[in-house]
Amino acid sequence: MITNTDQRARLLIDGENIPILREKDILTPETADTPAKLVYLAVQLMYISPGADADHGTYFNLLRDIITTVPSAWPIIEAINGHILNGDLYQALKEAKKLVAFEKKLLEQAQAEQQAQQIEQAEKPVSSAA
Repeated sequence: MITNTDQRARLLIDGENIPILREKDILTPETADTPAKLVYLAVQLMYISPGADADHGTYFNLLRDIITTVPSAWPIIEAINGHILNGDLYQALKEAKKLVAFEKKLLEQAQAEQQAQQIEQAEKPVSSAA
């Protein structure tokens, strides 16, 4: 682990294809609390542990669930898959971050619609049966 201090530093990381993640890009199993975040976590694990086939199975199961419930996420998922197939897991991780943002937007829209419906129901006059 590398920690920032108040002074600027330069790091030289020698080697090829060494996975590096900034703290803000790391997702833990505890914080992966939505389907898109679970996809991100699976891609993250593929990125930091190349060759871990178990993560691929988890990833594809999660994708199947997302595509079934949110077909509009397909373009993002297709981009993630393309990067994984090309072996560019860092780019796949960046696309997975877009999936998380897309999911967040959909959830916020659904919550706003639900609140609007609740307000509408509360404002309806109560009809009395006479």
